[in-house]
Amino acid sequence: MHGTRLAAMFAMAGAGLVAKPLPAAAQTLALRGTVAAPRTDGGLAGGDLFRTDPMQASPGDDAGYKQDDVGSPGGADGIQPTLRTTLGTDNASDTPADDVDRDPFAAANGTNDQPPAQPDDADTATGDQSPDSTSGMAPPRGPATHDTDTDENGPGAGDTAAAPKAKTAPAAGTDAGQDDQTTGTIPARSIDEDDQERNKREERTNQREQAIEGLRKKPDDDPYAPLGIPAGGFTLRPSLETGLTGTTNANSSHGGKGAILSESTLRLNATSDWSDKTATIDAFGTFRKSIAGQDVSEPSAGINASLAVPFGKDYVARGTFGYSLTPESPSSPGFIAGTVGEPLTQSITGSLGVEKQAGRLRLSLTGNVERDTYGDAKLVGGGTVSQRERDSTLVSTTLRAGYEISPALVPFVEGEVGRRYYDQTVDSAGFRRSADRLGLRAGVTLDLGEKLNGEFSAGYLQEKADDPRLPTIAGPSINTALNWSPIRGTTVALNSSTVVEGTTTAGETGDLLYTSELSIERQMRANLTGTASIGGLYRDYFGSNGHDFGWNAELAMTYWLNRYFGITGRLRHEELTSNLPDRDYKAESVFLGIKVQR
Repeated sequence: MHGTRLAAMFAMAGAGLVAKPLPAAAQTLALRGTVAAPRTDGGLAGGDLFRTDPMQASPGDDAGYKQDDVGSPGGADGIQPTLRTTLGTDNASDTPADDVDRDPFAAANGTNDQPPAQPDDADTATGDQSPDSTSGMAPPRGPATHDTDTDENGPGAGDTAAAPKAKTAPAAGTDAGQDDQTTGTIPARSIDEDDQERNKREERTNQREQAIEGLRKKPDDDPYAPLGIPAGGFTLRPSLETGLTGTTNANSSHGGKGAILSESTLRLNATSDWSDKTATIDAFGTFRKSIAGQDVSEPSAGINASLAVPFGKDYVARGTFGYSLTPESPSSPGFIAGTVGEPLTQSITGSLGVEKQAGRLRLSLTGNVERDTYGDAKLVGGGTVSQRERDSTLVSTTLRAGYEISPALVPFVEGEVGRRYYDQTVDSAGFRRSADRLGLRAGVTLDLGEKLNGEFSAGYLQEKADDPRLPTIAGPSINTALNWSPIRGTTVALNSSTVVEGTTTAGETGDLLYTSELSIERQMRANLTGTASIGGLYRDYFGSNGHDFGWNAELAMTYWLNRYFGITGRLRHEELTSNLPDRDYKAESVFLGIKVQR
């Protein structure tokens, strides 16, 4: 008998656990202490199967073995109604405290003193009290039917509590894993997009900095260009070039001989970094000395400076200054034959002007001063010859008017009026060489940035001497200063000028000298630069039928080992042809040296 009861108890316990498995989500929520584990009568599911004797049901009652609409034996939960009545009947000896829901994990969660959770049901709000509400259990959500097959004369007739309501089958479309009578199987709500934003990890504000060695530097446009030296409001860029020159004609003269010379050149470029003014300075100094062959000792130096200062409304003041010290070439028309060496000549130039912009009209007025002096010449037989009668000063004024077709194209016309003053009003031959100067030119100014910039002009120039016995120097005047960059790293420059040269030769006034040079500079590599140039000159004498024609070509390269040190070399050819005696010459030269810059 006891064996039969024990077997029945295990069978009923297994049927209850199979029919009502505890969902994993409910177990997790129960462990967290947030939702009570599902239960049927105040305890865990299937827990009350062992509280009463299941064998108290009447053996003759076959109501629990009928099949309902869903095809399960007995009720929807697989338990016989008579057994459900017996299991669901409260013991008369139980106290009201025994009917209160107890959380088996309350001790672990620390919620022993908390009152049982009230069901969120409409009956509670209306004040309806039922046996389920008094026991702390949530009422069944689905409709229930009363069990009418209870044996009134059976052992359970003495119980005072009514049998629990049987559950109906889950409706179509409802998750079969959820129980309508279970309060702890509600699935947790998924995290929506807002919750994901709120739960995103906050980024660190104290990010680790990358090592300096690992930082990527911005590529330098010209990694071998001089960095310069800051000095006051200027950036100085000095350079030194020194080496040896081998030439077939040491002094570029008729009958000159070859020599090997030591040649050194020191250059300085300075650019201002002022916000409202612009200033530039270019200076150089060269010394050539023979170490073999024809004896030559030639110093030369020069400086050019410019300044632009905006003021007022649409006004700009501009000033320039220049100085040069050079040995007089034997090819010069005023060179004295039979002298030793080459006398030094000095030239000082300066200008000051103002520019005005009125709408599209461009106006400028500039004053120019040029001072030329000549040193004494040493004779072969001893003694010196003074050349002071060649010293002169030119003063002129230039007025220019231009019209801006576009910011890149401004055509203009200009007129020049001046006078050349000789230090000696009458020279040793009795000629009054001071002269009046007049020039008219028309041209265009181009400004397309680095692509093309500069100006070109052509016109007429004359100087008429005070002495009527001297012819007037007059002829076309051409002046050009253009820079063109067809591709990156390549610069093409065209420069030309027209200059009046005076003389003290009896019966002659001087000449017009036309010079022009075309040069191409190409940066073949970042550290390799090549330059090719070709130039020409034409000299027209007044007072004689003399003419000089000359040309020159040069090829140069500079290879930089680093930003500060490089190797440079030049090849040059020059030639002069004249219809006057003892003026023709040819010269070839080669230079090889080093260049240092900062």
